[in-house]
Amino acid sequence: MKVLGRPREFDRDGALDAALQLFWRKGFLASSMSDLCEAMGIRSPSLYAAFGSKEELYVEAVQRYSVAANALIWDHIDDGPTVEAGMENVLRGAAVVLAGTAGPSGCLVTLAAGEESPGEVPEVTRSARRDSLAKLRAGLERAVASGELPPSVNAERLARFYLGVVQGMAVQGRDGASQEELEGMAQAAMAAWPRAVPPVTR
Repeated sequence: MKVLGRPREFDRDGALDAALQLFWRKGFLASSMSDLCEAMGIRSPSLYAAFGSKEELYVEAVQRYSVAANALIWDHIDDGPTVEAGMENVLRGAAVVLAGTAGPSGCLVTLAAGEESPGEVPEVTRSARRDSLAKLRAGLERAVASGELPPSVNAERLARFYLGVVQGMAVQGRDGASQEELEGMAQAAMAAWPRAVPPVTR
């Protein structure tokens, strides 16, 4: 006969979302266990039973955040008739998210870079940043291969430039920059999009 375990007294996904929001607002180090339990609406034994530890909870929260960030920001590199249009969509999506329109201001992954944290915590955020860079690089490499960008363009350098723009938007968003101000940064960054040099006519 199958023995049923004791049902959980809370919604795990809802609790994880609450933890994500707290980590996003305060960071890993400043989010205490009591803060997390209060935000998640559970007691510490339930937290440990469901997630293992504060570090494991954070890793799972970052992974959940990354899925949402990909949909709202990074996947837009493939969304448009050209890679240039896709990059503009990436930056516009970032302006919405990082200004706090779709959640707390700033970026959980970017703002975690300055934290000294134990175990898997630094690696999960570094991995998320590497994945974002890889998405941009792949789009720019397609643009070079198709002739949309000049063959002289270094896709790696350009990807790092645009990733740096988004990371800068994250910091300014946390400092209170509005969506309109971040969209202005996006427009300025798109002005740096490489153009083919027209041939000189005599």
